[in-house]
Amino acid sequence: MAYDLEEQEKLEALKAWWERYGTLATTIVVIAALAVAGWSGWRGYQGYRANQAMGYFEALEDAARGVNGPGGADAATRIKAASDTLRRDYGSTAYASRGVLIAAQALQEKKDYSGAQRELQWLAASKDHAALQPVARLRLAGLLLDQKHYDQALAQLADPPAAFAALFADRRGDILAAQGKRDDARAAWQSAMAAMPAGDALKQIIQLKLDALSGA
Repeated sequence: MAYDLEEQEKLEALKAWWERYGTLATTIVVIAALAVAGWSGWRGYQGYRANQAMGYFEALEDAARGVNGPGGADAATRIKAASDTLRRDYGSTAYASRGVLIAAQALQEKKDYSGAQRELQWLAASKDHAALQPVARLRLAGLLLDQKHYDQALAQLADPPAAFAALFADRRGDILAAQGKRDDARAAWQSAMAAMPAGDALKQIIQLKLDALSGA
């Protein structure tokens, strides 16, 4: 009989607890289940998007390989279409930034400078790809230099990240030398040399530029 009373007390306590906290407990369980389902769904959606982006990236790569062949004009069109889709619909993915660099290189080889410039400008301004922004700025400055847009080229080299200081200074020297500003070019190249480690192979190239400048 004592055992029955003890069981009854436990049941009464459980009932009282459920009346007080049952709705809250159910709500927590439901929220947790929805969170797990939502997370799984989100991961599945992200995986789907990654696969889609990879498809466009591979199409862009394939077109870039044929840009200098007999079907170069068609390849350039396909490059632009694939890159446009990557930038528009998958702009935060790594496929977009990598695709832009490939597209810009291929279009520049095709002498489609405006197309290459558009690609690089997007990446240079993209906050989603901070690690590759300096690469895009450096390449964009070189592209603008080739077109003799010196002021625009120099603007791309303002406030360089520390890791790119030497490369930016070297490119700045190229632009200043093209403008005929020999002293400024020399200062830029010397700055680049000073920022490079002792064994950097680029130092030899910059030294050749300095030697050529002195002999001019």
